[in-house]
Amino acid sequence: MNIEHRTALPLASAAGCSCCSPAGHAPKTAAAVAHSPGASSRREFALEGLTCGHCVKTVEAAVAALDGVDSASVDLVPGGRSRLTVAGAASEQAVRTAVTTAGYSLAAH
Repeated sequence: MNIEHRTALPLASAAGCSCCSPAGHAPKTAAAVAHSPGASSRREFALEGLTCGHCVKTVEAAVAALDGVDSASVDLVPGGRSRLTVAGAASEQAVRTAVTTAGYSLAAH
C-alpha cells in the first residue's frame, strides 16, 4: 500500500460533524464523479458530505481494503466536494460499494 505524507487532519471538527455525532451515523450525502478517462489504474471521484479527518479515514480505509486497490486517498474540502483518488485495478462498482458501506455514496456519471 502506498502511504503519502499529508497534513494531519482533526478527527472531528470543532463544530461537530454528522459522522462523529452522538446521534449515530446518519446517512451522509455524497455526490460523485470525476472519472479520469483512459486512466484504468488511477481514477478520481468527487464526494460531498465529508466534514472531518474521521470521514476521510473511514472512506480511505474502506476503499483501500478492496482487492486490487494499490492506494486510496481523499483530499478533504469540508462543506464542499472532496476528491477520492483510487489507484489500482478495482472496479468502479467495487469502489462504489465500499464507499456506500462506509456510509457515503457515489452518484452515476
